[in-house]
Amino acid sequence: MSPYPNTPVSVRPVSVRSVSVVNDEIRALWQRSGGLLSPDDEKEYQLLLVEWAAAAGTSVRPAA
Repeated sequence: MSPYPNTPVSVRPVSVRSVSVVNDEIRALWQRSGGLLSPDDEKEYQLLLVEWAAAAGTSVRPAA
């Protein structure tokens, strides 16, 4: 079973980078955006969160 059950195949991370590398990208995205994400930035942010969770071995899904 895929660790990304609700994520289309085309957007699943191909390789897992380290948590710190993905974290740096997330921080850079927020800094670049000035704290207000455009729709494209939001898509990138969501993908980075999924990648971060995979690298950290956690889930980004909220607890029920």
